[in-house]
Amino acid sequence: MLERYGVTSMSAPLRRVAVRPPSANSDFAAAHWAQPLDEELLLDQHAAFTGLLERLGCEVTVLPAQDHLADSCFVYDPAFVVGDGVIGLRSGKDVRVDEGRVLTAELAALDIPVLGSLTSDATADGGDMFWLDDHTLAIGRSYRTNQAAIDQIQLLLASSGAQVATFDLPHDQGPDWCLHLMSVVSPVREDLAVVYERLAPVALLQALNNHGIDTISVPETDWATLGCNVLAIEPGVVVIASGNDETAQRLADAGCEVHVYAASELTKGEGGPTCLTRPLLRSN
Repeated sequence: MLERYGVTSMSAPLRRVAVRPPSANSDFAAAHWAQPLDEELLLDQHAAFTGLLERLGCEVTVLPAQDHLADSCFVYDPAFVVGDGVIGLRSGKDVRVDEGRVLTAELAALDIPVLGSLTSDATADGGDMFWLDDHTLAIGRSYRTNQAAIDQIQLLLASSGAQVATFDLPHDQGPDWCLHLMSVVSPVREDLAVVYERLAPVALLQALNNHGIDTISVPETDWATLGCNVLAIEPGVVVIASGNDETAQRLADAGCEVHVYAASELTKGEGGPTCLTRPLLRSN
């Protein structure tokens, strides 16, 4: 049977992916998007980003825009696809609480089994999760992702044999600021990751080294423009937001094929190319 879902890697070829355009019928300022925001250009940039994914060979499912959910275009966060289905998440950001239910139902309608959803006081964003290897899910314990969620996710992964590795994130600018684990690391090949070392947990840097993963350091000049948020389309073929020329050059120097998309408005919501995608299938 043709594979239609399953993700246990950050850099295996991205075969199938979901995106969601922003809705102009949203209060972006209330969701802490930087202002002023050119909403027409925002929609154009998202459409161009979607077109880039298609040109790079991805099968793209465009989900309907969600009115009044300004952050819903960042589809990496509300639900997390693993090897045998999807886990519904619940955001720690008040204006995003409804997104997990909506996205999980949409993915179920695409015939992706739902393994379960977070319950009670558990909160987690997908941005705090990435595959360290094909049987280890790294999860950042942060202001967005709590221990209750980590415990529930470990139980949901038990049947597949996958394990959770937890990394504590620093306070940085506090609970109102979005600092995810993937704010400081983006794997681009099995042996290479982009890292913003100043805020990276020491244990994470040690884990990367123990896995034989070399790192590319993101310069301070590219931090605010999400230079550490890099999407791998396949090993060494990557997508990065505009405004991160030094990081793009460092990736190219490391042998990567780099594709840049216009992101002046998209990054005002603190989301890069990884945030804008929900991988549904990665496979060799």
